Amino acid sequence: MADASEYADNIKKYANGYNQAAAEKIVGHLGIALRNRDSSLVACSDSGELDRIREKWCRGKLGLAHTQSELDAAMKAVCDKMSAEGGTKSRVTFYYLLAEHFGKLEALAG
Repeated sequence: MADASEYADNIKKYANGYNQAAAEKIVGHLGIALRNRDSSLVACSDSGELDRIREKWCRGKLGLAHTQSELDAAMKAVCDKMSAEGGTKSRVTFYYLLAEHFGKLEALAG
C-alpha cells in the first residue's frame, strides 16, 4: 500500500477531514510521478496540465460525467483554496480535494 503519511498534514490543512485510505489510493495512482519534484506538483497556471487532470483524473479515475465548465470550476476552486502554497501545489492534495469536492473519497477508499 502506498504511504500517504508525508502528504497528510498538507491535505488536513485544506480538506474537511482526512480519509487515509483515499489518500493512499491517490498516492498509489500517481505512483512514479511523485518521485520527481516537478511532476509531484500542480501548476494552476498551466492550462495543458489542468486539461490532463480534468480528463485523466476527473473523468478517467473518478468517472465524473460533469461538463467541462463544471470540472474547470472545481479545479479553479481547488487552485484558489490552495493559493497560499504559491506555484507549488501538492498533486496528492490537489487530487484529494477534487475527489472530496465531488464526493468521491469513499469510492476511492473502497
